[in-house]
Formats: sequence, structure tokens, C-alpha cells
Amino acid sequence: MNKQQPTLLVTGGAGFIGANFITYYMEKYPNSYLLNIDKLTYAGSTANLSEVAPLPNYHFINGDITDEALVSEIFADFDITGVIHFAAESHVDRSIQDSKAFVETNVVGTLNLLQAAKRDWEKKDMLAERRFHHISTDEVYGSLGEQGKFSEDTPYDPRNPYSASKAGANMLVKSFGHTYGMNIVISSSSNNYGPRQHEEKLIPTIIKKALAGEPIPIYGDGQNVRDWIYVNDHCRAIDTIYHQGNSLETYNVGGSNEKTNIEIAEEICQILDKLAPEYRTRTSSDSFKDLITFTEDRKGHDRRYAVDDRKLRNELGWKPTEDLKTGLQNTVDWYVTQWKTHLTH
Repeated sequence: MNKQQPTLLVTGGAGFIGANFITYYMEKYPNSYLLNIDKLTYAGSTANLSEVAPLPNYHFINGDITDEALVSEIFADFDITGVIHFAAESHVDRSIQDSKAFVETNVVGTLNLLQAAKRDWEKKDMLAERRFHHISTDEVYGSLGEQGKFSEDTPYDPRNPYSASKAGANMLVKSFGHTYGMNIVISSSSNNYGPRQHEEKLIPTIIKKALAGEPIPIYGDGQNVRDWIYVNDHCRAIDTIYHQGNSLETYNVGGSNEKTNIEIAEEICQILDKLAPEYRTRTSSDSFKDLITFTEDRKGHDRRYAVDDRKLRNELGWKPTEDLKTGLQNTVDWYVTQWKTHLTH
């Protein structure tokens, strides 16, 4: 890749949302130059990027954003015109077991990126023009009761080390905007689902356990509520916010698909009953639903998340296009294909 070309830096682009975004972005903007840095932890894989890997205007760096020297070197070597920052430790259970990596990546790593971008863009007199887009989560807002939704003005109330580290990163990003005049924007989305998601997350876990004929674990009573958004809709939202969002603003991204965890599990099992009945023979039952098993609840398990995304819809004209029924069908189709391919090799 030509290092002198104006280049978008994407961090964590080998993970679930990042890889889907890069694939989407390179198809929509085929003449753009894109640099992807990813540490390739358990949650990232270059296989997620097989479609873009051969492109001459795409470049991958296997690196860690907590490496301050490496981050500074990237800005010295490439003409970085904008940053879309996905890179984060994101699995809540892992943060409960060991929170240090979450603070290092999500807080210190974000600080390294902000400092490197600030130095480079100040030197080029482009600090107010070049954009730093931080990808956050609705989990920074805490937990909801049965009514209401999180707005962009909802005070932060994180309940686990993961969400606390993301809240800290959000505040750092905003501080660089207010203190130094950086052109920053933050987006916080509800739960994403779709192809390429790591198997530890809820929906891939349900599918994998069902196909293996193993118990499908559901925390507590299964009544925890999440708002689900298909990953491609989230990618379009990020594109819209990055190019059109107002500096210093936060935009919530939702799917308007509130479901309890047990409802999600049952809907996936219904799809699998029709799509992969040959694997049901391992269960000795009429439905994969019989594999659903309630387990001890997660510590600090937030009861309900839902975001009010009217600001994004009304001000920037975005709206989701995938409903939960077709989105889940597409997602299960993809995982079943992957499962069958794996078994034949």
C-alpha cells in the first residue's frame, strides 16, 4: 500500500464488528486506503478479512495499541486522516475474572491513540478536521428497569470492569475534544449479532452448543433483556456517524429489537429445528429447545439494556434495515454452514 496516500486507521479490525465494518467499507469506498491494526487475541482472526486481504489499498499490522512506540510509528509512517477505534477487550465474563487487560487495552490503548493522533494532526494543522471516532457500548450506562431507554445524556453507571473501562475510555476521548479541540465523536450501540462473532458470545454459544448436542447455558432465569442490532446495520451507522456526525457528540445505535435471553435461545432453536434437524438426533428430543439449561447468574448481571437512538435517526437519517427474524435466520445459516464445513475437513 502507498504510505503517502490519505489513509483511514481502523483498530481491532480483525474482530467481529471491525471485520464486518472493514468488509463493508472497502466495498462501499473501493478507492479508499485503509490500515488495520489488530493484536489478534482470541477474539480476532485474519480469516474474518479474507475478502479484503488481497486488495492493494488494504494493509494489516499485527500489533497492540498499548505499544505506545508502535502507535506513534504508524502515524509517522502513514498519512492517517481519521481513526475508527474498535480495539477493545470486550467479554464481560473475562473482565470479571481478570480486569487488568481491560484497563490496559481499553483505557491506556485509547490514550495512546489519542496522543499520537493529536501530535500528528497538530503538526499538520489538521486537528479540527481529521476525525477520531470511538466505538463504545450501551453497557456504560448501567442497567435499566422495565421501562425507559438510555439516551446520550444518561449518566454513566457501569456495573462490571469491562463497562467501567469503556466508560473511562469515553471520558478520555471527550476530554481530548474539549481540551485540545480534537474532532472526536463517540457511538454506543446495543448488542450486535451476525456472522463472524466470537463463539463466547450468547448467540454463537447457543448455536454451537445446540449443534453439538450439549446443554445450552442461559444465565439466571433467562429474563435479562437486550436490544439486538444486526452487525451490518451497525456498520452503516458507524459510516454515517464518522462522515456526518457533529464533533464532540455521542450517538446511540439501536435495533429496536428488545428480547429476553430465553426468547433469543428459543427462536434460534426453532430455526435450527428446521435448518439442521439431522443434528437433533444427538439430543433424543423433538426440539433443540430441550437442551436449554439455566445456570448460575453472572455476577453484576445487568437486567435490561435498551437505547434511545432518535438522535441518530432524526439528525443523520439512519435507520436499521434488518429485522430480528431475518437477521437471526441469516446468522444461523452462516454458523451452520461454518459448522458443516468444519466437520467435513
